[in-house]
Amino acid sequence: MANYLSLTTHSLLLLLFSLSLSLHSSTSCNSPSPSDQQSPNITEACKASADPPNCIKWLSNSGRVPPRATIPEVIQFALSATNLNLRAGQAMAKAILDESSGNVNRSTAASTCLELLGYAKYRIAQAHDTISSNLKDTRAWVSASLAYQYDCWSALKYVNDTKSVLDAMVFFNGTLIPGTSSTLGMMVNYDIYGENTGPWAQPQTERHNVWEPVKKGSCSDKECRCGVPTGLKVDLTVRRGGSVQKAVDAAPDNLGPGELFVIWIQEGVYDETVRVPLKKKNVVFLGEGVGKTVITGTRKVGDPGVNTYNSATLAVAGDGFMASNITIKNTAGPMAHQAVAFRSDSDRSVMENCEFFGHQDTLYAHTLRQLYKNCTIQGNVDFIFGNSAAVFEKCTILVNPRQVNPTKGETNAVTAHGRTDPAQSTGFVFLHSLVDATAEYKKLIQQNASAHITFLGRPWKQYSRTVYIKCTLKALISPAGWMPWDKTDFALTTLYYGEYKNRGPGYTPDKRVNWSSQIPANHVCPIPNFLNSVDDCFPLRATANYLIRIAAKADVRTGRDGGGKGGDSRRRVLHGRRRVPMGGSERCDGGVWMALGGAVEVSASVCMCV
Repeated sequence: MANYLSLTTHSLLLLLFSLSLSLHSSTSCNSPSPSDQQSPNITEACKASADPPNCIKWLSNSGRVPPRATIPEVIQFALSATNLNLRAGQAMAKAILDESSGNVNRSTAASTCLELLGYAKYRIAQAHDTISSNLKDTRAWVSASLAYQYDCWSALKYVNDTKSVLDAMVFFNGTLIPGTSSTLGMMVNYDIYGENTGPWAQPQTERHNVWEPVKKGSCSDKECRCGVPTGLKVDLTVRRGGSVQKAVDAAPDNLGPGELFVIWIQEGVYDETVRVPLKKKNVVFLGEGVGKTVITGTRKVGDPGVNTYNSATLAVAGDGFMASNITIKNTAGPMAHQAVAFRSDSDRSVMENCEFFGHQDTLYAHTLRQLYKNCTIQGNVDFIFGNSAAVFEKCTILVNPRQVNPTKGETNAVTAHGRTDPAQSTGFVFLHSLVDATAEYKKLIQQNASAHITFLGRPWKQYSRTVYIKCTLKALISPAGWMPWDKTDFALTTLYYGEYKNRGPGYTPDKRVNWSSQIPANHVCPIPNFLNSVDDCFPLRATANYLIRIAAKADVRTGRDGGGKGGDSRRRVLHGRRRVPMGGSERCDGGVWMALGGAVEVSASVCMCV
C-alpha cells in the first residue's frame, strides 16, 4: 500500500497549461547518434518555443540529432542535453562553494544551489526514463526541474560578488533554464497534439482564452473517499523526548511501490529541525493529534546560514510522504522575516488533519504534486507559497496579526504562487475551504477594519496561478480580492487568478480587480476526473502535470497502466505491504485500494469507486 489521497465530488478548475518558452542562447550537448545533417523535426519541435530560432540553434549546434529523428526522439535528446547542462551547473556551484569558506551567505547560497540542482537532475532522469509511457508524470517532473534551476539562479543573485558566481548565473539564465523551458514546451505540445506538429505553436495562456483540450466524457459526479488509511502497521515509534530525525534516518532507502515506513510519533513537543531526504520514499508520520504531537523550530532568514529554503522546521523531499494528526510550527515570531514551518518537494504527498503555524511564509509548497486535506494553515505574509501543483481541500486558512504592534495595521496576502514558466503544470487550488481571521486578529479588525487588509493572493512570479472553488471567504478579504506585487503591474497580464461559486461576506465578484477571473462553468470538472479518468478517482499519482488545469486535463493514464498510448489495462491490487493476486480486491472506504503497475510503478494507490 502506498500514498492515499482524499478525493470527493468537489469541483476543480480545468484551466490550460499554456505553452511558453524563452530561449536566450544556445548550448552544445552530446547525443548518441552523430550526424552532420539537421533533423527537420528540430525545426518542427522548436515551434513550441517562444524563440524558435534560438531553440533550433540550441538543438542543432551539436550536430548529433539523427537526421531522421522522430519528434519523441528530439524530445529525448533535449532531455539528455538538459542533463549534461545540469552536470555543468553542478560543477559551477561546487566551485563557488569551494571558494566561499569565509563567506557564510555565499556558501549557503552555493550549498542550496547544489541541493536544488541534484533534485533537478534526478527529475530529468525520471522524465527521460518514462517519457514514452507517461507524459503526465514527465511534465510534472520537468516542471519541478525547471523550478529548481530557477531557484538556484535566484539564490546566487543575492551573492553575485565574484566572477564565478556571475559566470554561473549567465550559464543558468542563458543556457540551462532556456533549454529546459524549451524541452518542457515540446512535451506539452506533444501531449496535446502528438507527432502532428502542424498545430504546434508558440505559447499562449488561459488569459488569452486558450484552454487545453479535455477528453470527451471525462466529467462525472462519482464520489470517492480516500485518505491516509487507518490501521497501518507501525514500523518505529518516537517517544516523548526522542528524535523524529533519528526515526527518519532509520527508514530504509528507496522503498518501492506498495511499501510504507510508518513512524508513530507520540504526544509531545519535538523541538528539532527534521529533514526527509530524497532517498527516503513513502515515509508516513502518524501523530496522536493536532496540538498533541508538535514538531517546532525557530529558524528564520537573518540567522547565520539561513535562507527561506532551509528555514523550514520540517522539510520533505522523498516522494510519497504522508502525515496526519500532527502540528508543525515555526515560532520565530511576527517580527521575523521568512520563517517556514513546512516545506515539501515530495511528489504525490498527502497531509491530512495537520496544522501549520507561522507568520511569514508558513507553508512552502515548493514543487510537484501535493494534497492538503482538512488542514489548518495559519500565517500572514504570503504564508502559502511555492511553485507546486497543490490542492487544499476542506482546509481552514487563518490570518493572524502581522506585527508586534498590530494596531498600526498591515496588508496581508494568503498566497504567493511562484510559477515562472507558462509550460509548468503548477498552481494552487482551494476547494471547499474557509479563509478567516484568528480570534485575536478579528478583534483588531473590528477596532479598525480599514487598517487591516487581506487579499487572496499576489503574484510572486510571472505566471502565478491560484483558484478558489466553492470556498467560504470571511469579511477580512478585501472586495478587490487580489493584490498586485509591490504596487506594480508585474504579472497582471500573465497570471491566472480565478474563483468559482465562492460564498461569504468576502466574496464580492462585482468588485474584484479586472485582472482576476470568475471561472466559466464549462471549464470546471469534478475532482476525481480532474485528477484522472472518468472511471477512476485516485490520488496524486494521477495529478501528473495537471494539478490545476491550471492544472489541466483530468487523465494521467486514463486509468490504464502504461498510460493512454496503448498501455495494459490490467491493475495490480495492493493492500498494506502485501500484494493481492491480480484481479483480487480489498475493501476500503467507498472503493477498492489498487495501485497502477506497468513500466512506471507508482507509490500512490488508487481508490476505485464501486
